[in-house]
Amino acid sequence: MPLALYALTAGAFGIGVTEFVIMGLLIDVGQDLNVSIAAAGLLISGYALGVVVGAPLLTTLTARMPRKSVLIGLMAIFTAGNLACALAPTYELLMAARLLTALAHGTFFGVGSVVATNLVDPGRKASAVAVMFTGLTVANILGVPLGTWLGQAYGWRTTFWAVTVVGLLAMVVIAMLVPKDRTAPEASDWRADLRAIARRPVLIGLAMTVLGYAGVFALFTYIAPVLTEITGFSENAVSPILLVFGGGLVVGNLVGGKLADRNLTTAVVGTLIALTVTLGLMAIALESKVATVIFTALLGATAFATVAPLQVWVLQKAEGAGQSLASSLNIAAFNLGNAIGAWAGGITIEHGPGLAALPLVAALFPLAGLGLTLIALRVDRHARAATVAA
Repeated sequence: MPLALYALTAGAFGIGVTEFVIMGLLIDVGQDLNVSIAAAGLLISGYALGVVVGAPLLTTLTARMPRKSVLIGLMAIFTAGNLACALAPTYELLMAARLLTALAHGTFFGVGSVVATNLVDPGRKASAVAVMFTGLTVANILGVPLGTWLGQAYGWRTTFWAVTVVGLLAMVVIAMLVPKDRTAPEASDWRADLRAIARRPVLIGLAMTVLGYAGVFALFTYIAPVLTEITGFSENAVSPILLVFGGGLVVGNLVGGKLADRNLTTAVVGTLIALTVTLGLMAIALESKVATVIFTALLGATAFATVAPLQVWVLQKAEGAGQSLASSLNIAAFNLGNAIGAWAGGITIEHGPGLAALPLVAALFPLAGLGLTLIALRVDRHARAATVAA
């Protein structure tokens, strides 16, 4: 893989840390800014909202710009946003800074995915996307625990200062290693872009992403109480188990990319099946500590095995000028899935069958995505057969 891909990985690492590290610093932020934990938790929701809004907005506004310049500019926004977080004197300003930071998220991964696929041979496109997304997996394994420790030991603002430095470094390596566009960007026509993403295969891809990740986060958002209250682990055991989950993320991400390079449709269907089965069987596995650890690793692997196939699916189905927008919207779809999953999990705990039922409820989401995919593939086969017959 070309070095330029690892420059994109560095940017993905920084974005992954700043998105998730706030989860481990909610108490510190709440105490420092005199707000409740629930209010501090809205900093996570605010970030997700910024991703959903920023992905289509910035992708459309930067469509005519060289992609390398766009990536550098997005990392500049990211860096400025984290600097503003580190300096924010009030909760309101911290929320505004989080929103600013999030604006760069979706477009970076969307445009970055397009750049990554253009850096390699056609048969390695999904693997290239997987390499870029490795930055997110490493952020979860190393960056978030380290950032949490740093914030708890030296104050939460220190973590954002550190991520600001990561942003600066990512900007430098992207400027040095990512090549200039081989061809001038096509003239942007937002109507054509909308027509591209309105195609049924693209919309199905976005729906698969939402449903798949709603399932993941319906369970993973509440993984700590599940591990302690259902399986009986101590609180001290949660962090090491989450490292196992992170290891699964890395393996699944790379395997998903390899599978998608061989056969994209099979990879999409296969990874959704694997995710559904893993979530379903985890309801039984939670009765055993050993089985729970194994299935936590499998959950990480099957969750991120879907990333590269789904991202490449949307890229391929959008085609042409609509690729960047469709790719960015797919990143927004991941975040929308996160929000829906966390909400569904909360409803299950407070008004439904409770924590023990979370894996089964979570499995319903990728199962629905799988059903939608199979129906769409069947319709496409009939349409192709009708065209040949005509």
